[in-house]
Amino acid sequence: MPGTVAIETHGCKLNQADSAVLAQQFAQSGYRLVNSNADADIIVVNTCTVTATADSKARQALRAARRANPDAIVVAAGCYPQRAADELRKMPEVSIVVGNSEKPELAGLAIAELSRQHGDSVPSYTLSTGEGQGQTGGILRRSRAMVKIQEGCDQVCAYCIVPKVRGRERSIPTGELIATVRQHVASGFKEVALTGTQLGTYGFDLEGTDLSRLLSRILNETTLPRLRVSSLQAHEISPELLELWTDRRLCPHFHVPLQSGCDTTLKAMRRSYNTATFRRAVDLIRRNVPDAGITTDVIVGFPGEDASAHAASLAFAAEIGFADIHVFPYSQRPGTTAHYLPDQVDGTEKRRRAAEMSTVGENGFNEYRNRLAGQTRPVLWETARSITLGDSGERGNPGATLRWSGLTDNYVRVVAETGLDLANRITEARLLRQDGKAMLATVQT
Repeated sequence: MPGTVAIETHGCKLNQADSAVLAQQFAQSGYRLVNSNADADIIVVNTCTVTATADSKARQALRAARRANPDAIVVAAGCYPQRAADELRKMPEVSIVVGNSEKPELAGLAIAELSRQHGDSVPSYTLSTGEGQGQTGGILRRSRAMVKIQEGCDQVCAYCIVPKVRGRERSIPTGELIATVRQHVASGFKEVALTGTQLGTYGFDLEGTDLSRLLSRILNETTLPRLRVSSLQAHEISPELLELWTDRRLCPHFHVPLQSGCDTTLKAMRRSYNTATFRRAVDLIRRNVPDAGITTDVIVGFPGEDASAHAASLAFAAEIGFADIHVFPYSQRPGTTAHYLPDQVDGTEKRRRAAEMSTVGENGFNEYRNRLAGQTRPVLWETARSITLGDSGERGNPGATLRWSGLTDNYVRVVAETGLDLANRITEARLLRQDGKAMLATVQT
């Protein structure tokens, strides 16, 4: 009987891509992926460590994994072990600690530990590795694949632990990435999201390529229906890059981290732009890519951020009108410059500021979706649940039996009720109105 593995992923899309590669490696060794920790011989928690909250969630997940399955091999993997391996080794719930640098060997290490504890009945580790194995991306959903194009960061922002847990910037060769995308297309996947720590610097360490050339090659050399870029920095956005978005296969969604709307705070954070640069980038996107979804990250309560700096950040975020804001109260990370700065902001005040910034984000979220009402946009349909006949929220489709959920090209969650099988299909859909965090839509067939 094949062994089983459960993989729980925390944090960013880069971690999602790593988890997909791990799933492939276990599958090649004869292991079956399961959703329940209770059913798994091996449980991998692929952690994030960007904040203290992320660390806490990782520890909670590891303890929950052990409670669910006392006999399983529980693996603490990813960024948290890379930063503080000894801390995790002290946890009695953890069997193995594997940092990012050891992730390509994780499946083999876990299977070997399972064999040591449970004997020769365990399937052996038989992964056949080729050049680049474990480096390019993989599949997390049936409809969407995450492909890691680079890893590491050389920017060393004052608050960020990522350079220490992901290392120096390094790009994955274009040929490997094209081959990976083709594999996903052949397997029936309709969308690929390119992930990395600093996507805009892709190719700096390779000859004759950069992000624009990579995007062009993927579009020209594959039949991929939909290509998404997960994140770009404001100073990396140019008219030349945006020209590529005339190809409708490139999704009109741009995640552009702001972190603060105050120039003084941005300088203290050691970010590579100011608010004027950020505003120009947003204006460029909106002129060149109509109705693009622009989302961002904002940190509140950075050391030295006083009331006026916070007010400036709030005002700037409101001025931009983001389609969504991911708000993070500043979290001290040992090993970063900001950890040692004076004028740390009180936790209660950080939470208050986070609530204010979240309100700005919610306003932008609602305003953007209200503007989209009445438009017809392509939607990649992902999941469905049964509904009661005659209980259609849409009311215009009394024969509906399923409530489908999917994402538009500009990254808006939509739901539609229909009797059609939409699994892993891209169809046009007319957006009607907001329904909580999603928009109701009618499928155009």
